Amino acid sequence: MKFGLDRLLAERKLRKPLAGRRVALLAHPASVTPDLTHSLDALAAAGVRLSAAFGPQHGLRGDKQDNMVESPDFTDPRHGIPVFSLYGEVRRPTARMLESFDVLLVDLQDLGCRIYTFITTLRYVLEAAARHRKAVWVLDRPNPAGRPVEGLRLRAGWESFVGAGSLPMRHGLTMGELAEWFRGALKLDVDLQVLAMEGWQPAQAPGYGWPLGERAWVNPSPNAPTLAMARCYAGTVMLEGTTLSEGRGTTRPLELLGAPDIEARKLLAAMAKLAPQWLDGCRLRECWFEPTFHKHAGKLCGGFQVHAEASAYGHDTFRPWRLVAAAFKALRQLRPEYPLWRDFAYEYERDRLAIDLINGSELLRQWVDDRAALPADLDAAAAADEKSWLAERASYLLYR
Repeated sequence: MKFGLDRLLAERKLRKPLAGRRVALLAHPASVTPDLTHSLDALAAAGVRLSAAFGPQHGLRGDKQDNMVESPDFTDPRHGIPVFSLYGEVRRPTARMLESFDVLLVDLQDLGCRIYTFITTLRYVLEAAARHRKAVWVLDRPNPAGRPVEGLRLRAGWESFVGAGSLPMRHGLTMGELAEWFRGALKLDVDLQVLAMEGWQPAQAPGYGWPLGERAWVNPSPNAPTLAMARCYAGTVMLEGTTLSEGRGTTRPLELLGAPDIEARKLLAAMAKLAPQWLDGCRLRECWFEPTFHKHAGKLCGGFQVHAEASAYGHDTFRPWRLVAAAFKALRQLRPEYPLWRDFAYEYERDRLAIDLINGSELLRQWVDDRAALPADLDAAAAADEKSWLAERASYLLYR
């Protein structure tokens, strides 16, 4: 198969409209060709007139490990062009930055989850391009989590850097499709082109969205090391808003759940009793781990790993958002006073709890804390949102 970048590099006719125009690139470490050449270098070698580059959270070529660690602007040493950070002094491109190009190429590998900040950066550059009459070309890449949809939609007023719009947690769109949705939902008058992929088959095993055997996996962010993590992320990212470790500081971040005071066997048994249907499509393995940094650093944590790979993975039945919600609810049942919700500044938001920002409303947290609330209650609320999103996104699908 071919990604959008591959087609642009291979087909001279696609590059022809760029002749004589100043071109900028928004990219990150996973923005690579099949032979793992970074897109900035590949475009320069193809004769594209690069005038600037942009880096999202964690940087253009990858330089920052954690959230809320900013990247500076710099001059690329190989190409001598300015590289502007969209996760530094600003989150949105400034007028000065926009003056540096005529066309912006967006080549970002996404994970298929609303909270992943590259989606928000895409929205911000589209809005800025509309105001300043700049063209945006999205070089499309696969959604490694595939087409399934899951989770509550973000409620009005809960927009943030980890919530770019009324998407469910797992949206099932590619970046190109998201760009088209943003243009429609926000009524943007923007010169947008999507260079679609060729041969993407999101329903095909074993990759279900990612072309296993054809393309190497490159971390799009430091704690996205595996395809299994991408599949789990729509659920395990909620751990960032809790006192439980999500495995940062281990070799399997965002596939783990645990804390020093967790009895994994009891927790897993309670989850299985509470909502057994929410644990389908994966295997949960009791384990112990010691983070080298981040939450509970240097302490042995009891917990479990979510295995969403090989024969353990059921693409159509795995529901990571519900699975982690079940873990929260089971823990609340076992230990009603457990200090589960972490109160701290999350993506520069200090007035709202991180768990609520992550979920795009207070609904998930309220369900967990309400002793009378049942799995069927959350299921019904999420199912209504999922149904409405499936209907809304249908007209934006580029790959059938």
